[in-house]
Amino acid sequence: MKRREFVTGAALLAGLSACAQEELEQANSSSGSTEKFEWNMATSWPPHLPGLGVGADNLAKNIEIASKGRLKIKVYAGGELVPPLEVFDAVSQGTVHMGHDSSYYHRGKIPSAPYFTTVPFGLNVNEMNAWLYFGGGWELWQKAYMPFNILPFPVGNTGVQMLGWFNKEINHINDINGLKIRMPGLGGEIMQRAGAVQVTMAGSEIFTSLQTGAIDAAEWVGPYNDVSLGLHKAAKYYYYPGFHEPGPNIECIINKDAWETLPPDLQAIVKIACQSSNLQMTSEYMWGNAVALEQLKADQNIKLNQIPQAVFDQLREHARAAINDLINDDALSKKIQDSMSSFINISSSNQEITELAYLKMRINSSAL
Repeated sequence: MKRREFVTGAALLAGLSACAQEELEQANSSSGSTEKFEWNMATSWPPHLPGLGVGADNLAKNIEIASKGRLKIKVYAGGELVPPLEVFDAVSQGTVHMGHDSSYYHRGKIPSAPYFTTVPFGLNVNEMNAWLYFGGGWELWQKAYMPFNILPFPVGNTGVQMLGWFNKEINHINDINGLKIRMPGLGGEIMQRAGAVQVTMAGSEIFTSLQTGAIDAAEWVGPYNDVSLGLHKAAKYYYYPGFHEPGPNIECIINKDAWETLPPDLQAIVKIACQSSNLQMTSEYMWGNAVALEQLKADQNIKLNQIPQAVFDQLREHARAAINDLINDDALSKKIQDSMSSFINISSSNQEITELAYLKMRINSSAL
């Protein structure tokens, strides 16, 4: 893991944007506090899981280094302090100071919560960061969490995920009927609308459930994390792309009362460390997924399949219906959907002649 622990205190500070440096300098000049704080952070991840778990470890480490030990954070893996899917409640109630998880786990409490992880056929990783930092997304996120005494920050993104591991081929929409599939969030609801049985469970439970037949299919993240959990040993068919999670944002959530006890310079350090973590984790997944995919492609026991276009299109129709139901029932979800859709419209036009056009031409080029 040491190779992934890139950020030292000096490197963290050296890598800040000019704006972030100014914020930190102003906070330092206005705060003469030397008070020390010891916090705890509950996560939803298996201990030291590449990307997600390591991201939580690195975030805590960077905050401690940048604060010169004034803010120390002890990290707990999912289940060590609180159950993996109950991190939000623990932070809201002040049982822990911080959490590291995904917002769509809180859908039962906040109908709009999935938007701040990802929604089916929504924003990709670059669009998600653009919308959160510059398009008003973070402000809407804060509004959604305000009644729960929680302040959220983006701390990473896995990029477009895989549709997941299946114990049979999917050639027709009817092949989804009756499948017991582990898929959280709105993606799981869409599969349920297509006839599947949605199952929610922590990542640590997926392998055994898939191997024993307790579930028939499961999505987790992508090649990088799927290999680390051994999912390629539990099912044969690996489908892409993950329509359900095109740009899943990972969150750091902080109890608002705890946040307000921090002096301005420590608040600034936490904000900047979250930004640094976002870049670090997102970059790690871009690298790790590419490397792990090559390993999976070399395994003759694994069938890497693209979901048929007809199935993809039918799932998109179910997605439209699910989103419409959500925004009709929840005013904040409607506001968020309008904001996100407005940005998607202009971003798609831009990416069609930039990212997408370049990738197509690079793939098809015979010059090299």
